[in-house]
Amino acid sequence: MKQPPAPLFRSFLPLSLSLLLPLSLSLLLPLSAAAAAAHAAKPNLLVILADDLGYGDVQCYNPTRGKIPTPHIDRLAAQGMRFTDGHSSSGVCSPTRYTLLTGRYHWRTKLQGGIVGVFGEPLIAPDRMTIGTLAQQHGYRTAAIGKWHLGWDWPIAPEQRKLFQVPRPAGKNDEAASATASETASPAHLAAWREVFAKPIAGGPTTRGFDTYFGTDIPNWPPFCFIENDRTLGIPSEFLPASRLVKNQASLPGPALPDWQLEGILPALADRAAAFITAAATRPEPFLLYLPLTSPHTPLSVNKEWQGRSGLNLYADFVMETDAVVGRVLAALEQSGAAANTLVMFTSDNGCAPYIDVAGLEAMGHFPSGPLRGYKADAWEGGHRVPFIVRWPGQVKPGSVSDQLVQQSDLMATFAAVLGTQLPDNAGEDSVSLLPLLKGDHRPVREHAVSASIQGTPAVRQGSWKYIPAPGSGGWAKGGDPAQPVQLYNLANDLGESKNLAAALPDKVAEMKAALEKIITAGRSTPGAPQRNDVEVKRYPAKAVVAPKQKAK
Repeated sequence: MKQPPAPLFRSFLPLSLSLLLPLSLSLLLPLSAAAAAAHAAKPNLLVILADDLGYGDVQCYNPTRGKIPTPHIDRLAAQGMRFTDGHSSSGVCSPTRYTLLTGRYHWRTKLQGGIVGVFGEPLIAPDRMTIGTLAQQHGYRTAAIGKWHLGWDWPIAPEQRKLFQVPRPAGKNDEAASATASETASPAHLAAWREVFAKPIAGGPTTRGFDTYFGTDIPNWPPFCFIENDRTLGIPSEFLPASRLVKNQASLPGPALPDWQLEGILPALADRAAAFITAAATRPEPFLLYLPLTSPHTPLSVNKEWQGRSGLNLYADFVMETDAVVGRVLAALEQSGAAANTLVMFTSDNGCAPYIDVAGLEAMGHFPSGPLRGYKADAWEGGHRVPFIVRWPGQVKPGSVSDQLVQQSDLMATFAAVLGTQLPDNAGEDSVSLLPLLKGDHRPVREHAVSASIQGTPAVRQGSWKYIPAPGSGGWAKGGDPAQPVQLYNLANDLGESKNLAAALPDKVAEMKAALEKIITAGRSTPGAPQRNDVEVKRYPAKAVVAPKQKAK
């Protein structure tokens, strides 16, 4: 990959140099003994979020039907607690990230379906508490490194929008459309790019609770460059070549740095994460690192040393490379001396994407969803039941397993409990503390949970019962009975969601429907003062649109 410009390392340069010098009191911030003791009592927080990693892609979750070695993630699970019923709030990217960071269901916002679009606006409101702002309030140094995909206030004027994306010709598939995409930027393109990318980009991670940010925002979408804090590192000056827009590589054409290499993204994130941890461990204050990886989501930009390692396909190779990055970050944590006082949480934003040749993998004996039905985008379990692991030395029993229902929204309340504070009524409205489970209690901590498909179809859990107010997956998967408008499953004895009990148990369906309505109208699913949703929440089953009758001619 072409060497990044010098500013790439500016955030860490002073800290890196300090590591080469003898430590002295003059290098540290003044800190009273009482303050130092208070900081020492607070654990560091490390959240690693994989992208499109399926429940069955991790060996310890799928020992009989999983063929991809994941030794580092497995070791993390062996050193902590593995949750077998952990969920993201959505079967796709942006909504899950919103919920994980805010402790609030994404469907309370304007994002009732889909994801934040290319060059989209911020989804997290400026005054909304995140795990970053919570940590900052308690003296933490915070950083986000990786894929953001929650929108920015891009300084692009409406009349400039057309200059930031090459539209795909209608009716063509990805490969055919990409082959016809222009690779030559016109003077108008270059002028607009120079103007926009020279400006600060507001509304990003550093305005939502993180002191620093480094990442690519969305690795398969433009702009194809790194962003540090609120600036692009370099000015994109050409379109990403069409050759990088096929075969599960990038998916949208647009402005790129010259010689931009997709393969360099994941190693750069690992470098930055390791550097942050190494530097932060020398400082007196605790740290929170939110590390949303760009893998194994497309682009399947596998580095040469990992190509072919799985013996399956490129996606499986990328899972192995992702596992190695997790191992490298955890090794940096260990080498820094901070591991013993760090709570590590590892999970994925949703299930495996079916377009990476799931059928081929299954034919070779690897099942990315394990025993679950469906894949990414679905309301079925394969869409949102994900790996969910917590390691906290001295607090969480090594090798423990919990089968209790948990949600990624629970990070907010869990971190608040760890810090010994109460959340205000207008924060973490759908977040429940997992601290009792982490301490070894086996009783349920939440009565219900709601996840959603890419189209917004909710999947409502209440104990082992699951209610989907739609006939199918609500996503990309085919299946379902159109004659039965809703679905009801008892996951205790039907984890594969093969027996729809809705017709046989109408009272249970009514109970689940009422529970969902209460969660919606209260503006929260936890105890506290009622809150307002940002918009009118869409209800399901969706009403059929009846076409008007044609007048007789």
